[in-house]
Amino acid sequence: MMTVTNSGITNLTDRMLDFAAATIKLVNRLPRTTTGRHIGAQFLRAGTSAAANYEEACAAESRADFLHKLQIVLKELRESRFWLRLVDRAELIPESEYQSLLKESQELCNIIGKSIVTTRAKA
Repeated sequence: MMTVTNSGITNLTDRMLDFAAATIKLVNRLPRTTTGRHIGAQFLRAGTSAAANYEEACAAESRADFLHKLQIVLKELRESRFWLRLVDRAELIPESEYQSLLKESQELCNIIGKSIVTTRAKA
């Protein structure tokens, strides 16, 4: 599991929380069209769920529980990445408004994916 900093909060916890907050801000910038509202609702659910499920993983009762919750986090991050890619393809907002969030979603997927592999190897 993660190393705790002096403040008692892990870097990854902060990154997940920042990702959720950035998701909320981006959704609020999407157009108020049928498409924008649909994509926004789906992205909002996935982007905030990833952070909440990561918090649950940190409080897992067993290694199996931790692994299961991390798999859910990865699933939600991958879905978030999909919605961001769709925002890109549909050209709903300027690229400069979502590009860093798309990069962060990929980095978080890589981190969580590696954590899953490491946890499985220790089982």
